[in-house]
Amino acid sequence: MSYYFAIVGTQDNPLFEHEFGTSKQGGDGMSRFNEAARHMNQFILHSSLDIVEEVQWGTSQMYLKHVDKFFNNFISCYITAGNIKFLLLHQPTTPNSAAAASSRSSTSIAANPTSPQTEEAVRNFFVEVYENWAKTIMNPFYRVNMEVRSPVFRQRVAAAGRKYL
Repeated sequence: MSYYFAIVGTQDNPLFEHEFGTSKQGGDGMSRFNEAARHMNQFILHSSLDIVEEVQWGTSQMYLKHVDKFFNNFISCYITAGNIKFLLLHQPTTPNSAAAASSRSSTSIAANPTSPQTEEAVRNFFVEVYENWAKTIMNPFYRVNMEVRSPVFRQRVAAAGRKYL
């Protein structure tokens, strides 16, 4: 499964972006978005912001689960207390005929993006990133809606992706 993670500020401006692939079940951690659609990832996430804003007022939860679907791409969202949005675009892998015959592949995270196991893995990823986000914005030099360029934060997001996704 390929993932595109973005943090969107209160003024709908991108604060952080990271693209990665699954590290579970023999994955190498490299994203598999095709080149023709790779440039559309940011657009797809930003187009889901209207739906996120509708859903966020109907619940008291920070994790909104799947908020949108664009063709074969699913968008999950986590909203912080400061109205910063964590958006994760995940594109499930298309199983080949040999893998489809296996019962194990049908229960994998990559095979079913709407399964409870996948929801829990995405939620755990968001929670860990949120903890790192809180530590990052406590920096006295950070201003609200400022882009995050910290290599340490990028490494921690990548580590959370390897751990949960």
